[in-house]
Formats: sequence, C-alpha cells, structure tokens
Amino acid sequence: MSCSVAVCNSPVFSPSSSLFCGKTSIISQSPEALNLSLTHLKPSSSSPASPSPSSPSSPFRLRLQKPTSGSLLSTPSSSSVSGSTILKRKRPSRLDIPVSTTALCFGVPATLSEVAREVEREGDGYSVYCKRGRREAMEDRFSASVELQGDSKQAFFGVFDGHGGAKAAEFAAQKLEKNIVDEVVRRGDRSGVKEAVKDGYLKTDAEFLKEDVSGGTCCVTALIQNGNLIVSNAGDCRAVMSRGGVAEPLTSDHRPSREDEKSRIETSGGYVDLCRGVWRIQGSLAVSRGIGDQHLKQWVISEPETKIIGIKPECEFLILASDGLWDKVSNQEAVDIARPSCLGINKMNPLGACKKLVELSVSRGSSDDVSVMLIQLGRYI
Repeated sequence: MSCSVAVCNSPVFSPSSSLFCGKTSIISQSPEALNLSLTHLKPSSSSPASPSPSSPSSPFRLRLQKPTSGSLLSTPSSSSVSGSTILKRKRPSRLDIPVSTTALCFGVPATLSEVAREVEREGDGYSVYCKRGRREAMEDRFSASVELQGDSKQAFFGVFDGHGGAKAAEFAAQKLEKNIVDEVVRRGDRSGVKEAVKDGYLKTDAEFLKEDVSGGTCCVTALIQNGNLIVSNAGDCRAVMSRGGVAEPLTSDHRPSREDEKSRIETSGGYVDLCRGVWRIQGSLAVSRGIGDQHLKQWVISEPETKIIGIKPECEFLILASDGLWDKVSNQEAVDIARPSCLGINKMNPLGACKKLVELSVSRGSSDDVSVMLIQLGRYI
C-alpha cells in the first residue's frame, strides 16, 4: 500500500537534485514498494482505501522500498491503525558488559581486599586497618591466628606487602603460617625456632615459585610461643614494639642500599643502581628480600632475619606495618600516637589508633597501600 502527501517546492526534492535519483534503496531489495509523498501532513485527495499508483518519475514523490521482515526497520510483529501498518521499533537487547578489574590483569581472582578501598578487622587482642593507595587494586594482605594448637598463649600474625600484583601476598598470607608452625612442631626444639621460621619462609617461597606467577611480596611476621616473641621479616615491612613508651624496632628493612645487602647482590653477579632517587636491584626492584620475584630470584632471597625476645610487663604492644606507613611516619611517632589508645590512658580503641596512623601517612603524601596491625602483648605474658 502507499500513502501520498504533497511536498513544498524545495531544492532538496527538486528534479535537478541527484540526492535520491538513480539510487537503490539500502533498506530492502523487495520489489514491493511503499510510496511516501510529503505534503505538510495534509492528506492527499487520494483515498487511503484505494490509493492511486504513484509515479516514479514525479518530481514531488519519494519512492522507498517497503522494508522486508529482515530489514532494520521491521519487526516480527506490527499493529494496524485505521487500515495502515505502523512499524514498531524493537528495543535492542540488553548488553551484558563485564566489569574489568586490574586483578584480572595480574591473574589474581578478585577478592574483597582488592576491590575495597579500606579493610578493617578487630580480633582477640589485635586490630588491623588497611587502606588502598592510588592503585586500582589493594596489594597488601594480612593474617592473624590466635589460640594456636588450642593454646591461648600462642598466636601468629603477619603483614604482607605485594608488588607486581597481589598474588604473592595472597599466597603468603594463606600458606606462611602453616609452613612455619609445621616446622616448629616437627623440630620440637625451642632452640631451633629460628631455623624453623627460616625453613617456613623458604618452603613458602618454593611453593609459590611453582605457581609460575609473576610478582612478589615483602613479609613481616610475629610468632608468639612459650612467652617469647619471634619476629621475622623479608623486605621492608617492619615490626616496632613499644617498651614502656619507647619505640624499639625489631626488624631491619631489606633494601639494596644496605651495605651488606648490596655486597651480597654484587657478589652473586647482580648490580644495584640509583634510579630516580631509589636504589634498585638490576634497575628494577627496591627491596632485596621477599617471597616470589622469580625473574630476580638469584638476588632477591626469601631468607628472613629473625629476632627473639621474651615478653615482659614493659612490652606493651607491637606494630606490624607495610612500608606505606614507615616511609612517612617514624618509629617513635607511631608508638606515641598508638599508645594512648592501646593502654587505656583514654578509652581503649586500638582500631582507631591503626586508622590514625594510616591517615597520618596519607596526609603526608603516601600514595602506597598502607596496612597497620596492632597487637596487645600483655595478654601473652
């Protein structure tokens, strides 16, 4: 069928215009045609019930092919109003666009701590607060276990600062505690606990390397057993204890700028270079020990340094934190800020102290992930 309306004299539709003349319809090749004539919306003299055939040669008519059922303008269903067919525009189907996360780029499944901006937890005798930096995914992890082997005086805590992705930090947070405790139990010798912790680190590193995944992680851990605090680290995560209000660092950062670390790296055939103000191994990594880093494993060892101290009444609390804190906040500052909230001088709020330390680091320009854990040592005396 066709409907016709007149067109005002416009150069666009004039006979001399070649805009439409001689052009094949891009809508359909069907011989059945629908003729439309435009006339300022006034009906033509022709009756809709018996329309006159339109002339393709008329300068006032535009001849369009009638859309077929497969054309872009047609739909399987149509409705008829007053004898004329009205085509319905089909709503496009919903597009399911997957949300991309940086985590997929590193081959790490998305977890709460990767997609969340902040992570906090309060447990029995400890509190932890993590805040993501400018990266799109959180690379810090932590672990905390109290009442190890059913003993309320035994516990394990750890903070892990991943680099090149979160996979290594995630792995260490899940595996390192078990590997260390298994070694301690297997030896059953209190004098050999340092070696047990070392073997636990080395075993975790070897297991992660078998995963054949890039990236690595710095670690700081605290094993509490038999009234002793066994603190270990590999990398630049740090442990600081408050002893009567005085900050006592229990670990030493493993950086290529340390003379003993630099000598070890160079002796094994590597080099240490100053890159934009930061000392790096092979011009790449700014830490000299850690779990993972397979491409630099010849120089980045996973062997920790361990220190054992007896927990005395003057041992108030322990701070385990990633370098996101220590790059901006000194050891004594951290103790001074946390102490009032940890000793009940004011209302006890160790989680609030963790947050204060993190926010202080951020206010001083830290763009790194920042993780802070506070452990009350008095309960383990």
